[in-house]
Amino acid sequence: MSDERRGAPRATIADVARRAEVSVGTVSNVLNRPDRVAPATLGRVRAVIEELDFVRNASARQLREGHVRAVGAVVLDIANPFFTEMSRGIEDRVARDDYTLMLCSSDEDPAREARYLRLFAEQGVDGILVAPSRSTMDNLERIRKRGTNVVLLDYMSPLPDLSSVAVDDVAGGRLAVDHLLAQGHRTIGFLNGPPSIRQCVDRRDGVIAGLVAAGLDPGEHLVEVGMDSLNANNGARAMAALLAAPGTRPSATFCVNDVTALGALRTLREEGVRVPDEMAVVGYDDVHFAAELTVPLTSVRQPMQQIGWTAADLLLGDHDDARQVVFQPDLVVRRSSVVGTA
Repeated sequence: MSDERRGAPRATIADVARRAEVSVGTVSNVLNRPDRVAPATLGRVRAVIEELDFVRNASARQLREGHVRAVGAVVLDIANPFFTEMSRGIEDRVARDDYTLMLCSSDEDPAREARYLRLFAEQGVDGILVAPSRSTMDNLERIRKRGTNVVLLDYMSPLPDLSSVAVDDVAGGRLAVDHLLAQGHRTIGFLNGPPSIRQCVDRRDGVIAGLVAAGLDPGEHLVEVGMDSLNANNGARAMAALLAAPGTRPSATFCVNDVTALGALRTLREEGVRVPDEMAVVGYDDVHFAAELTVPLTSVRQPMQQIGWTAADLLLGDHDDARQVVFQPDLVVRRSSVVGTA
């Protein structure tokens, strides 16, 4: 801002209209519907906006339009890089239409989720994106009945009139176990999360399907260790429990996500178990750190930013009908699962 404008009253939309010699309605169209303004007029008004350092009054706009022009998003854990990447995709899409993203974590707690959903509805957001903490749709149905549009994140919709964006996690679990079986492993560890998380259930179904298709009894060839939440410390503890379990030690482990795999790798390092020679490891998500570890992590890749972008587009775009979008995962093979790779 120039010295001569510092401390001066903030320019109004009327000031812009007078300086550009157009109506206030034309300035409003430049700000909100530029496609309706002739190119010459659009350029002139934008030049005046820049000259006067005009900033629209968001509070007045909210009062006039009756809402905050924002989108709410509730994810399971924003500290998880998967949700961080997905949220970036959401932000990129809502920013394109000049919306603000209001983001929070449910921490897999239905009560906390319900509170945030209620707060978003009270704020009058234009829609809510949510990764449900439980299989129940009760919280969401109450919000929808109040007229708030909802799209499910990373969750397949159980309702035909509710849009969702998800990944085929059964296929993802199958990719992981098929890869390990192809490397010659026959006793496989599986570090899994709570059954209240849909992705954990689906990935387990994929693992079981892969073992059965290979003619192996999951009861004999799968050693599963459960975790009550998905974080690195729990991954470390689960791997310690796997190593201490009676019977034949698995020669490979599939971790339900990359964050738990990070903790599992820490335990293997501390216990002197070589990766992949003595224990192959596969994660899930392919978050940013997977390729940067000392032993780069093989992982089932999800299109994280695309999931977020697509969900936000379903929420804000011109879509008459509910849509259920399902992406297919890919396996990214790195050193953690293949002996002899550089």
